[in-house]
Amino acid sequence: MSEANHRRIIIGDVHGHYEGLTTLLDAIAPGEGDQVYFLGDLIDRGPDSSSVVDLVQQQGYHCLLGNHEQLLLDAFPHGKAFHPALQAWLYSGGRATVASYGDTGIRADHIDWMRTLPKYIDLGDLWLVHAGVHPGLPIQAQTTQEFCWIRDEFHSSAKPYFSDKLIITGHTITFTLPNVAPGELARGRGWLDIDTGAYHPRSGWLTGVDMTNRRVHQVNVFKPCVRMLPLDEAVTEVEPAQVMAQRQALFL
Repeated sequence: MSEANHRRIIIGDVHGHYEGLTTLLDAIAPGEGDQVYFLGDLIDRGPDSSSVVDLVQQQGYHCLLGNHEQLLLDAFPHGKAFHPALQAWLYSGGRATVASYGDTGIRADHIDWMRTLPKYIDLGDLWLVHAGVHPGLPIQAQTTQEFCWIRDEFHSSAKPYFSDKLIITGHTITFTLPNVAPGELARGRGWLDIDTGAYHPRSGWLTGVDMTNRRVHQVNVFKPCVRMLPLDEAVTEVEPAQVMAQRQALFL
């Protein structure tokens, strides 16, 4: 089967791994007419967040608000540091981001751009969001807390949120879900999680998915490894009951 034109390419959490991202984009080779979407968390933990933001902004790629962008925005609510939120952000990986900007400090145009990022993107059959949705709330009642931070309530839902849309997320590293190995994508009832933990030492995999041709492109940021897999071969199914059991075990 020949590759379809005008691909929809979705890229998971980059977390400051600029070299890995450029390698991934070289492998995917977006062309004219292709649409590239980032699921948020461009920044923090990795070594070069400033360059990641610059690349995505300058190329005009679509990007969602992630919880790490929100942490940064909370730290600088009016262009000046709000110290309680600043400390929370620095503790959550922000120190690496600050270091990536060097002596000049975080660029104001980057902060302004982050303030414009949408919390979700509706592509008709695909619905992109950083973390997920609360299964018991209508979209209009959901907030940044749900879109950028939710985990277990979303993954343990036994019923798809949409009857006609697949929700694609990042945020939750896939191998933290039941029976999912590092580098694998996770699929549940109406959702697909593609955050394969680029920054995490157990993984290192940064993932981009060509949803048009159902192909997964991956780069490992810790070792020279690039691979491409059919989507169905790269995915592990996650059962809602297993997510709930894992969640309950954490509180025993």
